[in-house]
Amino acid sequence: MLLVRSSLLWLALALASPAFAQTAAPAPPSTAAVTELPAVSVSGVQPGPGLWKVSKGDHVLWVLGTMANLPASVQWRSDEVAQTLAGAQELIQPPRVKLKVDTSFFGKLFLLPSAYSARKNADGKTLQEVLPAPLYARWAALKAKYIGRDGGIERWRPIFAAMELYKQALKKSGLRGGGQVGDAVAAIARQHGVRVTSTDYTLEIKEPRAAIKAFKAAGPDDVECFARTLDSIERDLPAIAQRAAAWATGDIATLRRLPDSRYRDACAAALSEAGFARQLGISDVPARVEAGWLVAARRALTIDRSSFAMLPMEEVLDADGYLAKLKAAGYAVEAPDEDDGEDAPAAAGSVGR
Repeated sequence: MLLVRSSLLWLALALASPAFAQTAAPAPPSTAAVTELPAVSVSGVQPGPGLWKVSKGDHVLWVLGTMANLPASVQWRSDEVAQTLAGAQELIQPPRVKLKVDTSFFGKLFLLPSAYSARKNADGKTLQEVLPAPLYARWAALKAKYIGRDGGIERWRPIFAAMELYKQALKKSGLRGGGQVGDAVAAIARQHGVRVTSTDYTLEIKEPRAAIKAFKAAGPDDVECFARTLDSIERDLPAIAQRAAAWATGDIATLRRLPDSRYRDACAAALSEAGFARQLGISDVPARVEAGWLVAARRALTIDRSSFAMLPMEEVLDADGYLAKLKAAGYAVEAPDEDDGEDAPAAAGSVGR
């Protein structure tokens, strides 16, 4: 659910207000032992992981687990995905949340100043003024390493500053977004005339000014999110890079061994537990998105002999993820490293497009 939770985070941040003051104590730095991981360098054309097989009778849904970040020097191409999509009747897109603001074009222009000022602390305060001294010291060290001299960010709300720091840390660690995979899959589907099913959930804000007012009155406490993000940057970056490399080379054993960082859960919790989230109906959106995707998957497994879907890797591997829900409902779920070779698509490989 991290993809959906992250989407909700950014949707809610769009409503942020500078009037909110930080009050709660931050989460302490993680005391878990830091695992020393060897540096991994992966480049060139890579096939990615194999496909998970979900089936009921002779109807099969092939699932590609995706990653938010990939090695910057990797180009993804897979024979397995291309051949499987060529024989599929339907492509189910990954679960996403979209924001719809019910206002005119000029109304949106009037809202822009509020959105811009939303990322700043109340009363022009700096991060040093709103954060406990030990937490600010950690921020200052990481900012110097990954962002450099940027005085403007010092007046941003902690949750905004943390997200920018995380983005820059990933970039300087040789990682980039994994969006090329979804784009490539969509292009293959178009090439073969595969029916595309969207599972987007639209979160409509009918009264944007009222939404901003609700955020001002009952916004989230984002200090814990800030602290947990620093934890992730300090301790998780090697594991994040290894997961990205493991995805590119199809190393599923490493993906199972190195679970995704959960720092984003702290950010999602800060939002979903805030009063404004309940007022706007944001708190139960993850459940709605999950239900929508599962409906699409069950429908495909009923009407299509062969279908294809993309899911964030955590929803593929987690014990309570989307595939686990399908398995609990009686569908057969088979991982690529458990495949017996029968009725499976061709092995993954690097191909040109």
